[in-house]
Amino acid sequence: MKKNFVQELQWRGMVYDMMPGTEELLNKEMVSAYLGIDPTADSLHIGHLVGVMMLKHLQNCGHRPVALVGGATGMIGDPSMKSAERNLLDQETLRHNQECIKKQLARFLDFDSDAPNAAIMVNNYDWMKDFTFLDFIRDIGKHITVNYMMSKDSVKKRLSGEDREGMSFTEFSYQLVQGYDFMYLYEHENCKLQMGGSDQWGNITTGTELIRRKLGGEAFAMTCPLITKADGGKFGKTEKGNVWLDPARTSPYTFYQFWLNVSDEDAKKYIKIFTMLDQEQIDALIAEQEQAPHLRPLQKALAREITVMVHGQQEYDKAVEASGVLFGNATSQVLHNLDEQTFLSVFDGVPQYTLDKSKLGGLVLDMLAVDTDVFPSKGECRKMIQGGGLSVNKEKVTDINAVMPADLLLNGKYILVQKGKKNYYILKFE
Repeated sequence: MKKNFVQELQWRGMVYDMMPGTEELLNKEMVSAYLGIDPTADSLHIGHLVGVMMLKHLQNCGHRPVALVGGATGMIGDPSMKSAERNLLDQETLRHNQECIKKQLARFLDFDSDAPNAAIMVNNYDWMKDFTFLDFIRDIGKHITVNYMMSKDSVKKRLSGEDREGMSFTEFSYQLVQGYDFMYLYEHENCKLQMGGSDQWGNITTGTELIRRKLGGEAFAMTCPLITKADGGKFGKTEKGNVWLDPARTSPYTFYQFWLNVSDEDAKKYIKIFTMLDQEQIDALIAEQEQAPHLRPLQKALAREITVMVHGQQEYDKAVEASGVLFGNATSQVLHNLDEQTFLSVFDGVPQYTLDKSKLGGLVLDMLAVDTDVFPSKGECRKMIQGGGLSVNKEKVTDINAVMPADLLLNGKYILVQKGKKNYYILKFE
């Protein structure tokens, strides 16, 4: 027996709104359902993951996921709950972004098997590019009234907002274009359900209305809540911006740390949304967390599951090992194993000094108290060495006349200095 898709999402807190009849349809037959993804970057970020997880559960429950990359709509800009228009992209950039996004989605969805519910990816540019404006307003525009379009919250919000420029016709037409996507997929892929975030309800239901009025068909809509943080901050944003799935944009270590550091309240919510752990496993982890919150079993399980899903077991293991460098008793060997990106992620914000490579082979005392101000004086540095409080690349310095050999360099350019338990400094040699 396949799981009931709606019930699976409901206990996970992933259903915000749903048209009547949706659950009955899903229980009756294998349903093709689509979700739109904005291709304005060549990587997904964790804000996209709720929708991706909806598609993953859909496939897991025996239905067929359709990932729609909005190549055409990416050229317009969606007004939904936005305060301003966004930049428009050229076709070449959109195609590149689509290929990158598909690779990332393949970690969540099965695109390649011969199963009847294997996922497919489509790009709405493919069916919109030859549609003339006159054809569109004649064949599609006449079926939806301006009154109907004006009643949508996304439109009302922009028109009544502080932005006195209002909303361009381009953006106003967005819901019609998205509505046509639904109709096209209904006709060509037997797609009867569209899913998305709760801010997409207006656009999705325009599609169901178009299918009803133009084709006399019945289609359905389902949305998930927009993810929030318990403290009211924006989910998925850090001081450095979005948390991306592309390891070149957000290192696996930084990605892992993001999930490891969420609050207890958020971890309880996120573990249901962003992992495939079942109800029993999650209830057990929540009980464990209540018994020993300081051990953070929820955050550890969340970080493990999502990092393995996005980056694979090997990168997860490396991220855990890298965490030990800063927070545990890691060895010099572990430090030497870190690639440059992970090393810089682990020691993000640590003071850095740039030195000439000719300084290598000189005295540690000179390097730390004369060439840099890691210590205010050689005397202070000597004291620290004698007290056993100075380490270079996680090895204790015991000799006050020690030199800094060139073979110590990490990734061919860095040396890590640790003063006491918590103070780190990076020497960069060029």
